[in-house]
Amino acid sequence: MLISIVAPCYNEEDVVERFHEAVQQIADDLLPLGHDMEFVYVDDGSRDRTLPLLQQLAAADPRVRYVSFSRNFGKEAALLAGLRHATGDSVVVMDADLQHPPELIHRMVELRGQGYDQVLARRSRKGDRVTRTLTARLYYRLVNRLVDVELKDGVGDFRLLSRRVVDAVLGL
Repeated sequence: MLISIVAPCYNEEDVVERFHEAVQQIADDLLPLGHDMEFVYVDDGSRDRTLPLLQQLAAADPRVRYVSFSRNFGKEAALLAGLRHATGDSVVVMDADLQHPPELIHRMVELRGQGYDQVLARRSRKGDRVTRTLTARLYYRLVNRLVDVELKDGVGDFRLLSRRVVDAVLGL
């Protein structure tokens, strides 16, 4: 099974190489289990050295591809471009700033193997200030009263999607 890692990048020169090393290690760990990996980076108009670093990564590793925007279009546009360029049977979407722990990819792939089309990583509020936790709870209670779909607190962009889900998103 091919797993695509999609990582939007905006001014990530300080972390993109460390991020790539971390996901490369995950790829090396998953290879004996029958999972190959590709890395799709989307440079969202960075003004630092992110793009040249992505070019170097692509030159050194045939599994790396990148998309480069002429200006900053925003994270959502970068995510969509990454999904369009990902060819994997499953796609992991995550931030390149190492805020999403790459080691969780193992568990996400395991759950995908159990038939889940979407595996979401949810951040813990442990360690947050009490005011931050209470504000977040209040926000999600209010929003969930206004919308038809329940939004979970702490669920961001770090997720694994099956090809079926990716194709559905791209078909919207």
